[in-house]
Order: sequence, then C-alpha cells, then structure tokens
Amino acid sequence: MAHRRRVGVGRAGPKYTKKAEEMKAVSLSSAMETVEKLEVKLADFAKKHKKEIQHDPAFRKKFLEMCAPLGVDPLSSEKGFWGNMLGIGEFYYELAVKVAEVCMASKSRNGGIISVSEVRSILMKRGTKFRFAESRNKSNYSKEDIITAVGKLSKLGGGFRTMEVGNSVMIVSVPTELDNDHMEVMKIAQDSDGQYLTGISGRVSADDVRRVTGWNNERTKRALDLLLTKGMAWLDLHDGEEIYWFPSVWKEETDISVVKVNDDH
Repeated sequence: MAHRRRVGVGRAGPKYTKKAEEMKAVSLSSAMETVEKLEVKLADFAKKHKKEIQHDPAFRKKFLEMCAPLGVDPLSSEKGFWGNMLGIGEFYYELAVKVAEVCMASKSRNGGIISVSEVRSILMKRGTKFRFAESRNKSNYSKEDIITAVGKLSKLGGGFRTMEVGNSVMIVSVPTELDNDHMEVMKIAQDSDGQYLTGISGRVSADDVRRVTGWNNERTKRALDLLLTKGMAWLDLHDGEEIYWFPSVWKEETDISVVKVNDDH
C-alpha cells in the first residue's frame, strides 16, 4: 500500500522563515515610516504652539505626554532641534537647580524632606524667572514641572527623589531609605481632613501611631526614632507627653494656602 509522503518541517522551514523575515522587515519599515511622520507632525505642532508650551504648565505637561510614546525627549538636551526651538530642556535644568537650592537651604529645618507645595511657594515668593520666559513675565510652573525637574536631579545621584505621602508629594534630598512605616507615620501626621483625630496637623504622638496602625511599641519607636534622628521630625514634651512635629507637613499646610491666594491673583 502506497503511503503519501508528508512534507517535513525541516524541508518547509527555510521557505517560511524567509517569508516571515520579509514580512517582519516590511512591518518594521512601515512602523518606522509612521513614527517619522508622527515626529514631523509633533515638530509642526511644537512650532505652532511654542508659546503655550513655554508658558502654560498644563499645556506643557500634555505636550510631554504626547512626546513620550514616540521616544522624543525635549528635556534630554539644551542643544539640537528641540532645545533650540523650545528651550524647555534648559527650563527644567534651571528649575532643577533652583529646587535643589531650596532643598539644601531648608535641610537643617526639615532633615531633607520637603513638600512640592512648599518648594513652589518659596520659588513664587522669590519671584523666580527663567531665561526662556518673556522678560516682563515670570514663567509659570506647576507642581508637575517641579516633579519633572526632580526627576532630572535624581539621575545625578545624591538621593534626590519624590515620594507620595498621603495626599502630598514630598521631595527627599538625602540618601536615607524611608520605608512604608515612615511614610505611614508622616501620613498620620498630615491628617489634614481629621481622619485620624490626631488634633493639629503636622504632629503625632506615639499613642496616635499605635492607635491608628495597631503597631506594637517596638515598631512604633523604630519608625519615629529614625525620622527624629535624621531631623525629619522634632521632639517636643507637652504635659508629660512626647509629641513629634514634622516641619515638612505643617509648613506645607501654610504654604498651600499661600499658593492658592497667589494663583487666584
């Protein structure tokens, strides 16, 4: 009985492999062509909306979000097409330097942790300007701009980074490792909406921490001691009770009000 000969995978393999490679090459070429067209459109968009990108923080944020999927980074260099046209790389470099100055100047008070809101408030009080802004106007910059600037600083080392604490974003300018326990203590101290009933925003006692978290004495003490040792908290004795104050938190509450008033004007 005659058997039909089956086509072996080894015999058909090279043919299909070659076809697959051709299809892959076509797909890659098509994708690259599409990206190039989108980059051209992005450049045209940037030229058309140059002033909005430079002076409107919300517009600038959306523009950077448009750039990201294409691998375009207008922040990467002060030179080249994007640097020469928009200057936002230079803007973020200048902003990063000014943010670092604020962080360094306040480190003795807050131990190297400060809210983005407080930094913005300090810069606004100084009337900080940037070179790409029109000379008669201050550059507008948002909290998101400051966070982006800190991202540039983080690449240089030195411990600069941002961390979320409750409803706030904090800038940490020291290499100290802060774990979830430390963040939780600061979140309780924040208590701006009275959720934890700690009394005044910006302070906690060991009892407050144990009551809210259910931690034992050792865990509570370990978290508070590190924050105290690094200068991120101050210790005060009130009616025989140890109270831990967090300057980065209670200062933020004041500065949020100042920023809101300035934004309204």
